[in-house]
Amino acid sequence: MNALKVIPKRIEILTILFLLISYTSYSQQKPNIVYINIDDLGYTDLSCYGSTFYETPNIDKLATKGIKFTNAYASASNCAPSRASLFSGMYSPRHGIYTVNSSERGKATHRKLIPTPNKTILHDSIITIAETLKKNGYTTASIGKWHLGEDPKTQGFDINIGGTHAGHPKTYFSPYKNPNIKDGPKDEYLTDRLTNEAISFINKNKNTPFFLYMTYYTVHTPIQGKKELIEKYQHKKVTENHNNPTYAAMVEAMDFNVGKILITLEKLNLIENTLIIFTSDNGGLYTVSKQAPLKHGKGSYYEGGTRIPLIVSWKNKIKPKLTTETPVSNIDFYPTFLDITNTPPHKKQVLDGISLGPILFETGKIKKRPLFWHFPIYLQAEKGFNKYTGRDPYFRTRPGTTMRFGKWKLHHYLENNEIELYNLEKDISEENNLAKSKPTLTAKLLKKMNTWRKKTNAPVPSQLNPSYKKQD
Repeated sequence: MNALKVIPKRIEILTILFLLISYTSYSQQKPNIVYINIDDLGYTDLSCYGSTFYETPNIDKLATKGIKFTNAYASASNCAPSRASLFSGMYSPRHGIYTVNSSERGKATHRKLIPTPNKTILHDSIITIAETLKKNGYTTASIGKWHLGEDPKTQGFDINIGGTHAGHPKTYFSPYKNPNIKDGPKDEYLTDRLTNEAISFINKNKNTPFFLYMTYYTVHTPIQGKKELIEKYQHKKVTENHNNPTYAAMVEAMDFNVGKILITLEKLNLIENTLIIFTSDNGGLYTVSKQAPLKHGKGSYYEGGTRIPLIVSWKNKIKPKLTTETPVSNIDFYPTFLDITNTPPHKKQVLDGISLGPILFETGKIKKRPLFWHFPIYLQAEKGFNKYTGRDPYFRTRPGTTMRFGKWKLHHYLENNEIELYNLEKDISEENNLAKSKPTLTAKLLKKMNTWRKKTNAPVPSQLNPSYKKQD
């Protein structure tokens, strides 16, 4: 009897030892990271996020193999500041990039305040996630849009294909007029070409850990698609919010090429050692693809401008068909990558995000925390569009700060000290302003926002613009 009792204990000990050995092996084998960043893809622009017009079977399939986030956010509502925060792991006040080009957007007569000057280049003193991974033995590649300087190779990338300071391509058809990518055959499609470059990179580096920043220019303007795909969607029933056949053609071409990358990882037996992230850099462009029930779109700090699709997959590490409502931000990926690669952070680098490991691997919950957006700048409304694309007909956004904490979304606009408060669980469209009806809660959240602004040295413009003329 005693011997029989010992056997299960021995089995238990052996099991524990096997798990420890497996964990040690896993921690020593650095996972590949493929971060697919689509430009201006809106929250509702995938079939797995609700679209019945756009077709995205490959991305939908990826969602079934991992975890889909329903409350994921970009750290800014347009390209450059979002990408700067992704690579620095810091909120905008720390790196100083708030918009694209000048912060004095729109007519001077419409701007009540002098906005904070804007930086357009991510300073080399900032230690990016690419630099950190490179020092830990990773081969790093940026393929596609960069937008944070002339060349991502100054920020930790070994390889740059197609990345410049430009925010969008001159054309999606070769010749591309891009100094960092050779022209292909006439009318070669840029999305196809970038994918082929990515596949070549994966094949060359299949035996070493790599970080691939797959940063498609698509679906940013100019809105250009393949003729045969445009014709397909011209014969498909449109919806009120999704009705542009050329944009739909761009979405489908993007999905097809994402599928090619996934197939490559499968064929090379890399899929079980590769963390795959699919997401967007900000909300969709309102004049091209509306994001209802979310309010407004790119450039606005309502939900349509910052809420984005996010899918994370890692075969046999992340359980399939998971969904989470936990609010997260793209500033969280820097600490997440450090976590899963056992890479220590640089001692001089401040990180505002947190590791998403507990959510991805179901080891626990992350602590409830506020998420912030700060934009001490002006961004004019879309040209040629008469309806409101932001807070008013003149601007998609005016200087201010927004914050999400749990179900609550607080807006503070600085020109006239305007406060808006929304319950996102009941009012995802941000239509019912509760600031006056809930003064205690509003004051509590505003205090939290002010504490954050002070902590990050967030500039709060207050100087009046002498050129301003009050509008009726």
